[in-house]
Amino acid sequence: MERLIAEICARVGDLDKEAMAQAQDRLDQLLKPPGSLGRLEELAVQLAGIMGTPRPVIRDKCVVVMAGDHGVVEEGVSAAPQEITYQILPHFVRGTSGIGVLARHAGARVLVVDVGVACPVSFPGVLVRKVRAGTGNIARGPAMSREEALRAIQVGVEVAAEEVRKGASLIATGDMGIGNTTPSSAILAAFTGLPVEETVGRGTLVNDAVLQRKREVVAQSLAVNRPDPSDPLDVLAKVGGLEIAGLVGLILGAAAHRVPVLLDGFITGAAALVAAGLCFPVRQFLIASHLSRERAHHHMLRYLGLKPLLDFDLRLGEGTGAALALPLVEASCEILNKMVTFSEAAVMSMHEDKIWRP
Repeated sequence: MERLIAEICARVGDLDKEAMAQAQDRLDQLLKPPGSLGRLEELAVQLAGIMGTPRPVIRDKCVVVMAGDHGVVEEGVSAAPQEITYQILPHFVRGTSGIGVLARHAGARVLVVDVGVACPVSFPGVLVRKVRAGTGNIARGPAMSREEALRAIQVGVEVAAEEVRKGASLIATGDMGIGNTTPSSAILAAFTGLPVEETVGRGTLVNDAVLQRKREVVAQSLAVNRPDPSDPLDVLAKVGGLEIAGLVGLILGAAAHRVPVLLDGFITGAAALVAAGLCFPVRQFLIASHLSRERAHHHMLRYLGLKPLLDFDLRLGEGTGAALALPLVEASCEILNKMVTFSEAAVMSMHEDKIWRP
């Protein structure tokens, strides 16, 4: 199984520098001052490099929501009951949840994948690829075996391949799993060495007492499991989650097919940390949709070298931030493809010492 991961990682190449240079050259000739569209221009050049064309186009868009439960909820780290993971899945599919509404607004499909929900799942429209019924309690022992982590990663790789086969030109990431900010905080602490006070936030609806308990549990999980940051699979298996592992595979699989990956928030950021640990070049294929209100998310993004497109104080997960950022990603391509150059518009350019372009 580890050989499969190695093969996927070997397929993740560098960005296409020639396509990027051509995209940048066109941007500099467009009917505007050079660089005046800021991050949109940076994003357009990145997409050109990922997709291997100076004129990238986003067509079919898919938000993949990986779902799994966490044994660590036994420790009182969540204000919400674990059953909500199972109960909310049909609303994702029906389009009546947050991600359902926002993905439809952005013109994106939603695919829900059960990688490790504790209950048996048989909702129409949910892809069941369960590796096991929830993780173990990381405060008492490992979340899963190394083999189980690899199987969950394989689920994500296969989902990415199938979505690309269907025509997806962008894959957005989402998650569902009550209690999953706790393993995500543990993953961040394991990789960065930051203290739990910096890596553990409130999550959703958490008061001061529960926040303190979360910090104690994350510290305990690190002490009990001793995850090795030089071995990303070890970190994932010991203190991660099944939906996080599925997202790791999704990220790697999309990058191997040269498809951009739009990250959501804290949980998908934890998956990106593991994916980048397994395959450093995968960072180039990542786009950070937003800065989560979860306090440690900025540490994740800084570690990955990513700048968020939005800062809306979001903390829902599900892929909602990614869905909101989708139109911005598309807008960067529209600029490259539909805005005219000075020569195409028959407009005389200004001299170098003037406001506009040389």
